[in-house]
Amino acid sequence: MTERLKIPYPVIVEGRYDKLRLESVIEAHIIPTDGFGIFKKEEKASMLRALAQKTPLILLTDSDGAGKLIRSHLTSVLPPERVIQLYVPRISGKEKRKNEASAEGILGVEGMERKLLYELFAPYANADAVALRMAENPLSKTDFYEDGLTGGEGSREKRDALCIRLGLPAGMTPNALLAALRVLCTYEEYCTLVGRN
Repeated sequence: MTERLKIPYPVIVEGRYDKLRLESVIEAHIIPTDGFGIFKKEEKASMLRALAQKTPLILLTDSDGAGKLIRSHLTSVLPPERVIQLYVPRISGKEKRKNEASAEGILGVEGMERKLLYELFAPYANADAVALRMAENPLSKTDFYEDGLTGGEGSREKRDALCIRLGLPAGMTPNALLAALRVLCTYEEYCTLVGRN
């Protein structure tokens, strides 16, 4: 792998081991939430809100239930247009430092291969390109409705299938998927993905 990626945005992760793992892949201001500690620490949430006024924030949590709860909480206290949602895939396994696998038996951020993390962060090394993509992408919930990703029979299954194609975890809410897609792909790329072109 090449040298560490310089990421111009603060990155929020769950814990210190996630931070240590990312430090081997990226150069960035990495902020751990201390897991569920974020629910009790209003000063940290206030600091993140203040940061979000100055710069977009990248949010990266584990793909398990706990990670989803932490992500949901942070998404509710931060301005959604200032949060870049990143997701690690659900991969079965156990972190090396642990004696047993997690309750759901999947790897967290700390257990991800460096190459995968590098590829995940590579599109965010250019701040100008990310800002332009976020500002110009008109993708909306209306598109989701028209393309059967929300509001209809089988919508959840269609979202899950799209998530799997993009390497995102299944079970994402429409809002979370929308936020991820607005950064991950252009409107034209989205249309191609859903078979509109």
